[in-house]
Amino acid sequence: MPTILGFDKMFYKEFEPKLQNRFIMTVDGIESYIIKTASRPTFTSEVVELDHINVKRKIKGKSTWDDITITLYDPIVPSGAQQVMEWIRQSHESLTGRDGYSAFYKKQLTFQLLGPVGDVVEEWSLVGAFISQANFGELDWSNTTDPVSIELTISYDYAILEF
Repeated sequence: MPTILGFDKMFYKEFEPKLQNRFIMTVDGIESYIIKTASRPTFTSEVVELDHINVKRKIKGKSTWDDITITLYDPIVPSGAQQVMEWIRQSHESLTGRDGYSAFYKKQLTFQLLGPVGDVVEEWSLVGAFISQANFGELDWSNTTDPVSIELTISYDYAILEF
């Protein structure tokens, strides 16, 4: 016998979508207004296969929070490159070859997604974040319009969706 859907499942419901350009990211030592793009957290779980005669059963193995990518504008003042290098120097100093303690270079990053009137509608905290790769961008004499940008790969221990 067919199932008849209720009116609440058939009709359009009004909603306000979250938009990609409405966000603020906070990183200690980096001005939030120079953060141009950021990827939201992604999560991966390993799959463990358990063999039994001629079938397999799958269960979850270890879980990992995948790296994210952040793109920064590199203004003249304050220098985005200088802000990034200050963070990098906390983990590795090029002149001496010394590495820093994780308590020095690991930071907490915060994403805040905003509603249309500037209200915070979603907040993520990334715990134990550090720069695992920094690309200080391309330079090109024939390009007179594009700003210089810096791309960072950020590794972190875990993410918390606050709300």
